[in-house]
Amino acid sequence: MSKLTKGISMLVLSVMILALLVMIVLGFMLGFGHPLPWILIAVLILIPMFHDKIVNKRFVQWNASYSVGVEEIDNDHKKLLGLINKLQTAAHYSSDEAMIDSILSDLVDYTKYHFSKEEDMLKQSDYPHFNEHKLQHEEMVKKVSEFIEEYRVDDSKTIDDVTQYLKSWLINHINGCDQDYVPYVKKTVK
Repeated sequence: MSKLTKGISMLVLSVMILALLVMIVLGFMLGFGHPLPWILIAVLILIPMFHDKIVNKRFVQWNASYSVGVEEIDNDHKKLLGLINKLQTAAHYSSDEAMIDSILSDLVDYTKYHFSKEEDMLKQSDYPHFNEHKLQHEEMVKKVSEFIEEYRVDDSKTIDDVTQYLKSWLINHINGCDQDYVPYVKKTVK
């Protein structure tokens, strides 16, 4: 979501809340026994709850179906999802560039660390599709590097693009390719 879109979204939400407050005050002019102001108060109370639900849907929560059954790898995947969510939070709340740069750096560094560790496990387990798997890792790192370069040129849109890409890529990778190596890695990892 671009900064302009976020600004418009917050403006609309603010105007909606202000309008409800005005309607509640005017509604009480009909009398305290009239149901209209009470209904509007209920709507006003529900707005933050709906807003939180909508915002929380943007974040990825760990799901047991993502598990590859190797605790060390699952923990890495959980940490990567946490870093992606942290980046998305920073972008959503328009954090300063230094904070976003720091999170991006942590995310890239940890991703490379995880890929290296995972690839070592795949080598040790003689995983037959090691080269294809490693190539997917390399392509992902390359794509994220491109996003980061774009962000350095124009920070208005790219962070949302990178978080969407990372969430989608990681979940699809965990549920697809990573599940394929599980039988091989489980034989060698104790």
